[in-house]
Order: sequence, then structure tokens, then C-alpha cells
Amino acid sequence: MARRFRKRQDEEQTYWLSYSDMMAGLLLTFVLIIAVTVLHANIQFDMKQEELLGKEEQLMIQADALEKEQALVEEQQSKLSIQASQLEDQAEKLTLQRKQLTEQEDLLNRQSALLEELQKVMDSQQEKLDRIIGVRSELIEALKEEFDDSSLQISVDENTGAITMDSQILFEYNQDELKETGQAFLAEFLPRYASILLSPTYSEYVSEIIIEGHTDTTGNYLFNLDLSQKRAYSVAAYCMSEENHILDAQELEAMRQVLSSTGKSFSEPVYKADGTVDAEASRRVEILFRLKDEEMIREMIEILNAEQVNEQKIQIELADAPGT
Repeated sequence: MARRFRKRQDEEQTYWLSYSDMMAGLLLTFVLIIAVTVLHANIQFDMKQEELLGKEEQLMIQADALEKEQALVEEQQSKLSIQASQLEDQAEKLTLQRKQLTEQEDLLNRQSALLEELQKVMDSQQEKLDRIIGVRSELIEALKEEFDDSSLQISVDENTGAITMDSQILFEYNQDELKETGQAFLAEFLPRYASILLSPTYSEYVSEIIIEGHTDTTGNYLFNLDLSQKRAYSVAAYCMSEENHILDAQELEAMRQVLSSTGKSFSEPVYKADGTVDAEASRRVEILFRLKDEEMIREMIEILNAEQVNEQKIQIELADAPGT
């Protein structure tokens, strides 16, 4: 019985030893599994760590690249801003140039219109001037034909048609009362002069007949002015007197419409060839005529001269204008 008990005891002991070994083996297996798992996990962790490090390096590289790209973009934006500013400046300049071109075009149009108007005025005035020059030339030629062969010894100025009368024939020295020789001279001269100036051929063109008194340079200006005016008036008064019967009633009426007298003192002396004053020739009375439209043409010439000055100013402004 004791043997059986020991046997049973041994069997139980053997059983527990086997179970213990088995458990130890299982435990060792679990430990190995855990160790392998941990090792594998560590390896994966290390791999992940290295992968993360690699990605971090890539991210840093990408970040550097992005920074460089951003810097490049900012630089390009700066350049674009500068270019945009330059384009705006150029656009403003172009706008200004267009405005200037428009102003210049307007200026040219005005100048062209002005030139056309000037041309029309000049053409019109040229016609009048040609007509007046023609009439004046005809009048001067008619006066020369009338007096060239006369005993009056009258010379007609070929340019103006003025006729000079020697004051020695008309007046005593420093006197303004007509001498008998002067009266006889005027009685013969004036009807022949009036027959031409007041004729139907030329009367419509004559605007004024002027008797001018002139003196030499001896004495003061005012004394000579008074003397020259009185002499011119004496000639006019004698010619226009109805009692003298130098002109008929119709001629007198026509002469009253155009005749005037004036004194010039010594403002227009006659000079000798050596440049000295010819006192005897300076003491004279002149009778001259003006034609209608002469004053107007003189004014138009002044206007045309002023317009030419304005045209030159316009051309200078146009030449000085920016962009030309």
C-alpha cells in the first residue's frame, strides 16, 4: 500500500514536472514571441524613424525650394510692379503726346484756315492794289503829258504824282501873301490840273487833293510851321475863291469835296547832292493826290504784317511744342 502510494505520488510528481516544463516552454515561447515582436516593432520604428527623417529632410528641402520660389516670385512681382509703373508712365506720356498732337493738329488747322483767309485777303487786296497802281500810273502819265510842254515848267514826280511849285514864284521871302506871279501861275495851272483829277475818268478814284506848304530849315520849327500852313492856305483860298473864277461852279463843288491844305514846316527839306540842305528848293508848295482805297490798303498791309507776325509766332510755338 505504501508502494502504491509512493507510486501514485511519483506519478503525480512526474505529471507536475511535465506540466511545469510545458508551461516553462510556453512561457519561453511567449517571451521569444514578445521579444521577436518587440524587436520587429523596434525595427519598424527605426525604419519609420528613418523614413520620417527622410521625409523631414525632403520637407526641409521642399521648404527651402518654396522659400526660393517665393523669393523668386516676390522678385518677379517687384519687377512686374516696376514694369507696371513704367507702363503707367508711358501710358501717361502717350496720353500727353496724343493731347499735344491733337493741340498741334488744331493749331495746324487754325493756321491753315488763317493762311487761307490771308490768301483770300491778299488776293483781294492785290486786285485793289493793282487797280490803284494802274490808276495812279495813268494819272501820273496824264499829268506829265499835260504839263511837259507847258510854259509853267512843272515837274511831276513819277512815283507819287506830286507837283512842286517854287515858292519864289508864289511868295516873297518869309511872306504868305500870294504874289501876282503866283496868282497868274495858279490861274493857269489849276484848271489844267483839275481837268485831269476831276475828270469822269479819274474823279471816282480820287479821295483827296492836298496842298502842302514847306520851308527851309532857317528859324525855329513853330515859326516855319505857321508860315508853311499859311502859304498852303493862301494857295487853297485863292484857288477856291469864286471871285477869281479859276474854276467853274461844278469844278469848285467837286474840289470842295476833296481839297485840303497843311503845313509841314521844315520836316521834309530838299537835299543837295553833297548832303546839305538846299534851302531854295526846300521853300516850296506841293500839290498831291490820294486815291480811294489807298488808306484801306495801307491799313490792310499793316494788318497783313501783323498777321504774318502772328503766323511766325504760331510757327515758333509749333516748333517749340513737345514731341515735335
